Amino acid sequence: MTSTVELPLWLFVLILLFAAVTFASHFLFPSVRWFFRRRLERAVARLNQRLERPIEPFRLARRYDMIQRLIYDPQVAQAVADHAAAEGIPDNVAFEEARRYAREIVPSFSAFTYFSFAIRVTRWLSNAIYRVRLGHQDEEALRRIDPEATLVFVMNHRSNMDYVLITYLAARRSALSYAVGEWARVWPLSRLIRAMGAYFIRRKSRNELYRRVLATYVRLATQGGATQAMFPEGGLSLDGALAPPRLGLLKYIVDARDPAGAGRDVVFVPVGLNYDWVLEDKILTSAGRAGERRFRARIGVVMARMLRQLWLWMTGRYHRFGYAAVNFGRPLSLAEFTAAQQAADPSGPVTASDLPEPLSQELMERIGDIVPVLPVPAVCWLLLSEGAMTRSALEQRLAALLERMPLSHIHLPRDSRSYAVETALRILVRRGILRSEHGRYVPVPAKRDLLTYYANSIRHLLPAAALPTDAADAKEISAPARS
Repeated sequence: MTSTVELPLWLFVLILLFAAVTFASHFLFPSVRWFFRRRLERAVARLNQRLERPIEPFRLARRYDMIQRLIYDPQVAQAVADHAAAEGIPDNVAFEEARRYAREIVPSFSAFTYFSFAIRVTRWLSNAIYRVRLGHQDEEALRRIDPEATLVFVMNHRSNMDYVLITYLAARRSALSYAVGEWARVWPLSRLIRAMGAYFIRRKSRNELYRRVLATYVRLATQGGATQAMFPEGGLSLDGALAPPRLGLLKYIVDARDPAGAGRDVVFVPVGLNYDWVLEDKILTSAGRAGERRFRARIGVVMARMLRQLWLWMTGRYHRFGYAAVNFGRPLSLAEFTAAQQAADPSGPVTASDLPEPLSQELMERIGDIVPVLPVPAVCWLLLSEGAMTRSALEQRLAALLERMPLSHIHLPRDSRSYAVETALRILVRRGILRSEHGRYVPVPAKRDLLTYYANSIRHLLPAAALPTDAADAKEISAPARS
């Protein structure tokens, strides 16, 4: 026992390294984690005093604990057994597959990352790219929402900037949890998104086990009171118009509520967004022409555009991309909606499966009602429906258009129709969508799809008008308009 043992230096260093790791994991790390967690809890307590809706304990749970809770949920356990029987595989193999799905879905929310980093970045980015305007919001109705209810912001999906804009504008209310598609599962972006509380979903997955794990997570988040944000359309609009709603996530949220009405209510807050310049508009319209949702955006092209904007900023020639506006609409309580559906059809009880379709239609109507009317969409509509015009004619037609939209939420920069037209024309001419000929502004045929794309964003607010599909239609509509 007392004899000397000779070891190679590399083996001695390796033994010391393993010993240090073992000591740290058993003695040091738990103490350090406890120390920082106590500081984090105190910081979150101070933060909750400033927020309208405090961060829920569900969001602050450790990711490992949430994964364990998810995979041992009775509904997931039953789905594992069904999947094993259907595929002819051992239960433990199916269980590991469910665990993999849970690890893929469950976020790792960090209050520090969200409020100290993400909010600052989204504020800077939003105001660097757009002139951001927060329009209509029913503050009284928002204040009347039950503080114990689960809040779900539902919004139209125009751009990937939607995530940034809403995160920034809702910062004083609460921390939002988004469902994010496969596009964001790229390191290191995925780590940041997880830290912000977003969860990844496979939008086109038909795997029943995966869908059950996802549905269970959404149920736990909803019952836990986590404030969420979702896009009922399920994806970016390819033509600029509001798309029909998809029922996937909405169904999971409805199913999460106790059928007997016990537990938390769910309150949906409609949000309408619009832009003078959607950064991905060319990609989206190209995908729309191709009839598929495969966005071909090469990273080299994206980086080149970013570098060009940086160069314009450094040389003092940078201009923001017009206006971006957000409106918050009238909240909708799931309990009250269920009661209204029951009153409308007293023949039998209204079940959870009866609610998603009428609920989605109601939400999309409320979202559509509060979509902001901005200068570029309005001018695009006028040029499509009435043909080429001078600037003074556009100002007159804009006044007539706004009179036809008395209940719409219209943003006129500086409360001036003249300045609104000037702003829109400057953007459209700069982008080559319009050209000036003898004092008249004429749409460029090669970019007509972009003109239609922006006009479509307010099409639903003008039900009596129909968008022309080509130049011939535009002439047919413009003739009686000029007479």
